[in-house]
Amino acid sequence: MQNNSKTFFPNQVTSISDVVTIVSDLGNQVPDKSWMLYLLEAFNSQQVPIELNLICSFNDDGKFHAIFGGVNRYEFKVKPVVNHSYLRQIIMEPTKHRVRYNLNDITTGKTDSFFLQIDDSSFDFSIVRHFTGLEWHNRVGNIPYPVRFEVEISHLSYGINDDPSDLLSLAYFPYNQLIKNQKGLAKEYPVSHHSYEIRNGYITYKIGSGEHGQDDRRVC
Repeated sequence: MQNNSKTFFPNQVTSISDVVTIVSDLGNQVPDKSWMLYLLEAFNSQQVPIELNLICSFNDDGKFHAIFGGVNRYEFKVKPVVNHSYLRQIIMEPTKHRVRYNLNDITTGKTDSFFLQIDDSSFDFSIVRHFTGLEWHNRVGNIPYPVRFEVEISHLSYGINDDPSDLLSLAYFPYNQLIKNQKGLAKEYPVSHHSYEIRNGYITYKIGSGEHGQDDRRVC
């Protein structure tokens, strides 16, 4: 977001959402014991990462996982399929002291949800950052490897609860800016972020094979 030439994240955000469409399968070149993540990632004010990621591993065709604090908590029953689009949502529910992860295959109508109960009474349920993009985990070397899927990311949005008495009363709004993440470890990555456009008011872009500099992820 942008205000007077300075970036900021909106206040009182309780949800983030996007739609990931799997455009093509580029082949599995993930090294042994390694994996890569197509991220939908939120952080609260305590910098706890909350993620609903498409994870491509060395030994499978990709799966969606709910992740909290860097630990996989749930594997969704909805599976990634080429030419299908998936609505991903991470929703904070402070009155129930839990995080809700929603995954909907828009193409087939299949849905799956996971509720993570948070026992820590000091946990902050506000969202202060939102990441989108890629992350590599290479267990046999120190270099990134080619992406598995070409995907389109669309409908990037944040949600604000406009009725605290109704957990489902969420109003979603589009972002107006993406900022490069400069914390990558490699100088170049075998990936292309391209085809940026505004579609129906929402930022849309594609991730595919190619070459890119030190910005493996994008931050809203």
